[in-house]
Amino acid sequence: MRFRPCIDLHNGVVKQIVGTSLGDDDPITNFTSERSPAYYAQMYRDDSLDGGHVIMLGPGNEESAQEALAAFPYGLQLGGGINLNNARRWLDRGAAQVIVTSHLFVDGRFRQDHLENLATKVGSHNLVVDLSCARVDGAYIAMTERWQRATDLEITAANLRKVAACCSQFLVHATDVEGKQSGIAKEVVQLLGDITPIATTYAGGIRSFAEIELIETLGGGRLDFTVGSALDVFGGTSIRYRELVDFNREREILDG
Repeated sequence: MRFRPCIDLHNGVVKQIVGTSLGDDDPITNFTSERSPAYYAQMYRDDSLDGGHVIMLGPGNEESAQEALAAFPYGLQLGGGINLNNARRWLDRGAAQVIVTSHLFVDGRFRQDHLENLATKVGSHNLVVDLSCARVDGAYIAMTERWQRATDLEITAANLRKVAACCSQFLVHATDVEGKQSGIAKEVVQLLGDITPIATTYAGGIRSFAEIELIETLGGGRLDFTVGSALDVFGGTSIRYRELVDFNREREILDG
């Protein structure tokens, strides 16, 4: 279990946004940084925090994303609008892996062939699939189109095995709580801990170090995690970035 840092870009600026408001013209913003994307990427590089991600939230973010990748080449994953036409280009620009979401769905229906074609082109080891989900009619369903549209892909063991055959990791935001600092989605954490067949990073609602410990318990130690709005470097007051750097270093020592 490791902390995986993030850089969320909106209109070219590092921000923390309430995820479910992304479909609005003026999304709810918890934090807008005066520092550049490269500042955060260099900080993560200095602290050996690889495996984090840069997410482009809509258009107008490519230059900022490239700036972050240049500051930490092959240390950060890159997501946001990834498809068959641009995935290789972002890997060549320094992304450790690319994160794919909407390209895998057409009219809300999951397309295994899109995933297989992308894996063939760039290699499954270079792919992370974002299966951010919400609770719909008692089940957890993958969401797409800035988390505004429910798809036909339920988060089940069988479905995760099918998707995992063509990628190396999952990134899963619990969209109902993302950016709200209202507490983690316990059922999502436990479900992922029980069924995920590959490395998985959970995001959503983390507001205290106690909840990080709860993720470890409910997820059986199988999930990594990312923290956004609660983190002091993003204007939060409840979790210190240096604590999470120390957390990772302690885990590395324990794991030998």
